[in-house]
Amino acid sequence: MSKAPDDGMGVESAALNGLVGQLRGLIAQARAQALRTVDAVQVRACWEIGRHIVEFEQQGHARAAYGARLLPQLAERLSHEFGAGFDARNLRHMRSFFQAFPFWDAVRTELSWTHYRTLLRVDSEAARQWYMNEAIVQNWSSRALERQIGTLYYERLLSSQDKAAVQAEATSQLVPLNQSPRAFVRDPVLLEFLGLPGTGRLLESELEQGLMDKLQAFLLELGKGFAFVARQQRISTESKDFYIDLVFYNYLLKCFVLFDLKTGELTHQDIDQMDMYVRIYDDLKRSPDDNPTVGIILCSQKDASVVRYSVLNDSEQLFASRYKLVLPSEDELRCELERERAALLAQAQEGV
Repeated sequence: MSKAPDDGMGVESAALNGLVGQLRGLIAQARAQALRTVDAVQVRACWEIGRHIVEFEQQGHARAAYGARLLPQLAERLSHEFGAGFDARNLRHMRSFFQAFPFWDAVRTELSWTHYRTLLRVDSEAARQWYMNEAIVQNWSSRALERQIGTLYYERLLSSQDKAAVQAEATSQLVPLNQSPRAFVRDPVLLEFLGLPGTGRLLESELEQGLMDKLQAFLLELGKGFAFVARQQRISTESKDFYIDLVFYNYLLKCFVLFDLKTGELTHQDIDQMDMYVRIYDDLKRSPDDNPTVGIILCSQKDASVVRYSVLNDSEQLFASRYKLVLPSEDELRCELERERAALLAQAQEGV
């Protein structure tokens, strides 16, 4: 009697599963190592660029006087050669990065450049160091770090009597923000740095530019006294330069109207920053015949856009009695923002 052949399927399947498991670990490790390498190289390059800019600006009185014009001229030449990753705003981030971390040994290469751009929004050095260390220990993605900063996690921990509850709440909110390697390579900050705008995807900088174009046209078409003043207008304190996305003058209200566009969630820092813009603008630009300046924060998000007026306390009555009759409502601006965002994204997808 002949013996039925053993097809060996059970043995082959087990062996195959073992091989897949080994390769899975190898690929995951290689991907993680590749991402860390790109992060480290980009962070070091941005730090070095910031160092060169700061040292150039600090060389003598002539260089210091030239410094106010340095970044726009430098950005024009670098952007032409290397792309949008080296525009004036990104160069300001790099300069601020070096100023916040003047010694390379204090920079942790476990974090990406997107992490550090987020950390630069934190004014307190102690808070910034705490967020940096926690991001490394807890392995926070850049989105997770942004969420923790935006909800004042550090400050709430310091003031809370129930720190465990604060930590539990913060941790529970991070689960949806885990970042995969695919999300990493779509990071617009990384793509800009690498000079790869032709990925078929609309970069955040392009989305901002498009929304500002549409918003500018929308306000001028309202016919309610808006006159365009400037885009990316620089205002300065003794230690920092700030750039306001869009500035109008309303000749019916006789006041300046400032717009600041964000492409993420509205944070306490965003509100504080706009309040600061309004104060600075009132001090530097407002004439004796002008009414108080008004700020408007626009947050363009995937799910729901947010619009927030920034009115200083001593101007609230004037805003309620007069400004509201002329300025577009938050709902009007939100609807316009969402409509134009959807149109721009649809246009970008058609070009993929």
